[in-house]
Amino acid sequence: MARKRRAAAQAALGHKASSQLADRFFEHVPLPPDGFVAGYLPIGSEADPSEIMRRAAARGQGIALPCVEVLAAPLVFRLWKPGDPLAAGPHGTRSPVADAPAVTPALLLLPLLAFDRAGRRLGQGGGYYDRTLEALRSDGRQVVAVGLAFSAQEAEELPEERGDQRLDWIVTETAAIAFAGMD
Repeated sequence: MARKRRAAAQAALGHKASSQLADRFFEHVPLPPDGFVAGYLPIGSEADPSEIMRRAAARGQGIALPCVEVLAAPLVFRLWKPGDPLAAGPHGTRSPVADAPAVTPALLLLPLLAFDRAGRRLGQGGGYYDRTLEALRSDGRQVVAVGLAFSAQEAEELPEERGDQRLDWIVTETAAIAFAGMD
């Protein structure tokens, strides 16, 4: 059901959705003063972060994309800019080539199937982002997790399992919602 709602919202909004997400993002979410922004290349009807990444790069932020280098392990983030070569990865992903420098993001944009007002997200089920956030946060790093979605993806309440990591922000085409004192 969440996949159907996401696909319907993406189809209704079309290409303007990426710009609307970026407008809400830059109105509310502060960029890290000296850190990397990790985005993703959308698969299917996932919310498209390309305009956020483009505007962040124009403001001098380094941009990285996730790489699945070991199945069922935390993601690795490699520097990337539009036009850089991409390699095919598992689960239909595309990521920077293996010789692109690895970096640690200060702000992480995450795709999702559904979210709730407590900062919980329902992902694709592989647990990659939860493992990644847990690893980054356990090292004491300050990483801001921003879920990107369409407003139609909001759920009343989502289940939370052991190991699930909550978002700091959710940004949709209509709003930016801060959790845990991020506003």
